[in-house]
Amino acid sequence: MFEWIFSIEGWLSFLTLTLLEVVLGIDNIIFLTILVSKLPKHLQNRGRILGLGFAMLTRIALLFSIFWLIKLTKPLFVILGNEISGRDLVLLGGGVFLVFKSIKEIISLFGEEHNESNFKASANFLIVVIEIALIDIVFSLDSVITAVGIANDLSIMISAVIIAVLFMMFASKFISDLVERFYELKMLALLFLVLVGGVLVVEGLGLHVDKAYIYSALGFSLIATILNILKKAKDEK
Repeated sequence: MFEWIFSIEGWLSFLTLTLLEVVLGIDNIIFLTILVSKLPKHLQNRGRILGLGFAMLTRIALLFSIFWLIKLTKPLFVILGNEISGRDLVLLGGGVFLVFKSIKEIISLFGEEHNESNFKASANFLIVVIEIALIDIVFSLDSVITAVGIANDLSIMISAVIIAVLFMMFASKFISDLVERFYELKMLALLFLVLVGGVLVVEGLGLHVDKAYIYSALGFSLIATILNILKKAKDEK
């Protein structure tokens, strides 16, 4: 099962898939950070680990359902000349949910102010963990389907997923601390998720959007936000 360990091609597939899972997991980490920040402080780390743990299991389950995944890309019906597949329906549903959830969180930020502790205490731990696991299916669907095309060995795919999720567990803690500390970063993260949700809806309708543009926009906005934070900190001294 792990014969690929002794071949260069196997390691190339493994490294490629791991990098793919990590890069495509950026939006997932941001969404996870926003959800976990709603929990009381003593539950945040547990929610992060459990949510990503379930997410890893769902990804592995998808990999074991390779034949079902292949069928998921086949058209189910046609709307206005566009063929809609099972994958498209998942992307549409996930995109609408992400846009709705992110806008709801943005609105709640304006009413949070001095009532932050009550806001966090109201978050339901189980619901947050379930939301993390479910939205991960939407975020990881394309990368899992791509993984099936890149690697023929199931053990390579599963190993790449496990390594990527472990990285996300580590990175999400660091990102969560930054977002929690700086209001500007939290707002940027939410606006980014609205954009990602819109892209998912567009792709569900059959229009492909290169995610490189999305990540480039995020990178530019992140630099501008960090510079504003540093300027504000300097002015306050």
